[in-house]
Amino acid sequence: MSTDIFSPVTMGDMTLANRMVMAPLTRNRADEHAAPHELNATYYQQRATAGLIITEASQVSAEGVGYPGTPGIYSDEHVAGWKKVTNAVHAEGGHIFIQLWYCGRISHPDLLPEHRAPVAPSAIKPEGEAVTFEGMKEFVTPRALETEEIASIVAQYRHAAEMAKKAGFDGVEVHAANGYLVDQFLRDGPNQRSDQYGGSMENRMRFLNEILDAVIGVWPSDRVGVRYSPENRFNSISDSNPFEHFSYFVSQLNTRKLAYLHVLEGDMVTQSSNIDYRVLRDRYDGLYMANHGYDKIRANTSISNGDSDLIAFGVPFLANPDLVSRYQRNLPLNNADPDTFYGGTEQGYTDYPIFEQMGTAPA
Repeated sequence: MSTDIFSPVTMGDMTLANRMVMAPLTRNRADEHAAPHELNATYYQQRATAGLIITEASQVSAEGVGYPGTPGIYSDEHVAGWKKVTNAVHAEGGHIFIQLWYCGRISHPDLLPEHRAPVAPSAIKPEGEAVTFEGMKEFVTPRALETEEIASIVAQYRHAAEMAKKAGFDGVEVHAANGYLVDQFLRDGPNQRSDQYGGSMENRMRFLNEILDAVIGVWPSDRVGVRYSPENRFNSISDSNPFEHFSYFVSQLNTRKLAYLHVLEGDMVTQSSNIDYRVLRDRYDGLYMANHGYDKIRANTSISNGDSDLIAFGVPFLANPDLVSRYQRNLPLNNADPDTFYGGTEQGYTDYPIFEQMGTAPA
């Protein structure tokens, strides 16, 4: 039998109904306490036919916040809110992981407790502006973390992993991509440290390894995923040799027997790619999840060629709660409304119609 995006796949001790993953999508619709609520539960429940849902990035502590309206996973209130989501998804037979996040220098004092400066591996100011409750403001120079402080952030990831288990998630994904704190340690552009967390590739991966050790102390390793973005320059991040460095970072995950490796293939800034991701895929022994602009045809080609095992879809799932059905039946897709991507109400969030609600039945 041929393998395509609609075929089931075993991930650890779970069987996913298909290989279509709902990618993590920041939507800025948590409540004033950074907790999910009923509207969020409806949104995820509508999309539960995905083989796996990965939630929007969720900060592991108040210090990890980088944007208004993003959810957390570090308080009892957050657990109660996320339980509404996990219960709704599980009621539809779906599976859902939460993405664990710490923004680091991609934040602003206006978003942080006591108006503190954001932290980073090194005191290097990113280019661009932060999103605050008062509008866009220029990024500030972050404070370089002291060596002895890093253990406390690792402990925040452990705590968040424990809270995710209480909230009923099926697993967690460690966000090590897109210019946020873990990625800031991995890349040699923002990481200019001279201690055991900087310099060599081994040292730059130490922070992620310690986080994974902590999280795997809470969850079985096959319920933990990692997300990389080797050449993405989003959030003013850079690396001198992404192929060489991420070849090492990918291979180092093999001993952990993780649920999957999730890779954003290419650069969100230029929409281009200069890396042979098949080579990276072949250096990873487990399930490989590809992400970045895939449509049905390209996704099926990737799966059938063995270039990937899972495909993460972002905007298509955002605008089409019934994306799996639409792809299976070759139906047209809803158009996404970028004006409603971030913040707001149910408009552009839970009001995208399923095909049968559009008054048109397939021939």
